[in-house]
Amino acid sequence: MANTPAGAFRGEPDDHDTRVWRGIRYALPPTGNLRWRAPRAAPDVDGVVDATAFGAVAPQPTNPAIQLGPDAVMSEDCLFLNVWAPEVAHGSMPVMVWIHGGAYTFGASSQPVYNGASLARRGVVVVTINYRIGSLGFLDLTGLSTSTDPFDGNLALRDVLLALAWVQRNIGDFGGDPGQVTVFGESAGAGMVTTLLATPSAEGLFSRAIAESSPVSSVYDADRAAGVTRAFLEIVGDPTPVALRSMELQTVVEAGITVFNDVPTRAPGTIAFGPVIDGDLIPEAPLAVLADGRGLRIPLLIGTNKDEASLFRLMKSPLMPIHEDDIDQMLEDLGRERPDLDLPAKQQILSAYERVRHRMIGMGIARDIGFRMPTLWAAEGHSRHTPVWLYRFDHAPLMLRLLGIGATHASELPYVWGTLGVREHDITFRLGGRKSADRLSERMQQRWVAFAKGGAPDAAGATSWPAFDTDTRAALVIDDTDTAVNDLDAALRTGWGDSPLAFP
Repeated sequence: MANTPAGAFRGEPDDHDTRVWRGIRYALPPTGNLRWRAPRAAPDVDGVVDATAFGAVAPQPTNPAIQLGPDAVMSEDCLFLNVWAPEVAHGSMPVMVWIHGGAYTFGASSQPVYNGASLARRGVVVVTINYRIGSLGFLDLTGLSTSTDPFDGNLALRDVLLALAWVQRNIGDFGGDPGQVTVFGESAGAGMVTTLLATPSAEGLFSRAIAESSPVSSVYDADRAAGVTRAFLEIVGDPTPVALRSMELQTVVEAGITVFNDVPTRAPGTIAFGPVIDGDLIPEAPLAVLADGRGLRIPLLIGTNKDEASLFRLMKSPLMPIHEDDIDQMLEDLGRERPDLDLPAKQQILSAYERVRHRMIGMGIARDIGFRMPTLWAAEGHSRHTPVWLYRFDHAPLMLRLLGIGATHASELPYVWGTLGVREHDITFRLGGRKSADRLSERMQQRWVAFAKGGAPDAAGATSWPAFDTDTRAALVIDDTDTAVNDLDAALRTGWGDSPLAFP
């Protein structure tokens, strides 16, 4: 039983000396008149709340690549969180709050890969949260606001901020220390993390951050967001604000996924939904804010995977352009829509890929403009003001290498969570490598938890991980054996250059 200011919550034992509380409501249902409005904190509850089942997940299209959980139910009433803690917990344990990924359109805190028991056994309290996604979480309808019928923007980020405020108020009664909160996330979740670093209202809600494969620069301005909104409204018949509030949920979701699929075909390398620079909650582009030292000056662990784009190639996804025509279009669009990036000429960029097989160049460019270069720019900017640790995850079992997948996007997740093999019919270790993977998972969990506990991300008996700075540009290559390397991405920096966005 956890007796908190928000109420009494009855959890249950989880495996290996941990307890779990599932489906704790942190906000009122964002439905009816609260659809497309900032979240409202859930009222404190009387009596004892049964917290043994996950709450509903945010509405989203079915995606066979994402397991939402065996009993997952979709509903707009989705603003729930979950807590794992050691069986014997005290009020001074570090807290790790997870923000799931999924291209800002998919995913949930109930995904089996995010079971927090393994991390909790290492002496931390783990929180996983749901937030609104897709058109319900990222569509910017503020242009339709009236004095009597307002709309709010950046709803997903506001959900996360409210969940973090809930953690500050209540986590002590689960054994956690609200003064030692680390936010961590992957892909879109990592994008939320790096955006939070540039969000003034996030100050005081967390003290450390981990960003795994963050699309740092995929934060769009109001004009671009308005274009996405127009496309959505055209699909649903340009309804009145009142009609939008009462529109069938399935209509909203289907229109959102239509826009989601269409935008990257018209503008390769971009996504329909994501945080919006609104001059209020998000005043400026996160890269510029971090480089200027005007972001939250808290330690950051950040990195990417070696073969980020291979998953998108396998799925034939337009989110990551890999063909030459699409790459040319993406660079042209970026030059027009993002003059702040001031990217070099195509030939200079191609110079970074002289040793790459021709058919793989497009995939390398897509990977690097989507993830690796924004990550490097964020590390360089933020490290001028506060400690940063940079990594590249290179590990891939033989089966994945033979399939041409390698260390693809999201492949580090089960290593971080200690949930290797949770997927049914997983072929990852069909040709061996499980023992090595288990050892790597042990090291990664030690490193992530050591960082959350306030130290350097080191593991017992493993290579020491040096902090990144603009002189050495030190990074850790994570593989069967971890290796510390200086200026790991020297060739890429030569080709792509140091973005003026990151270095004013």
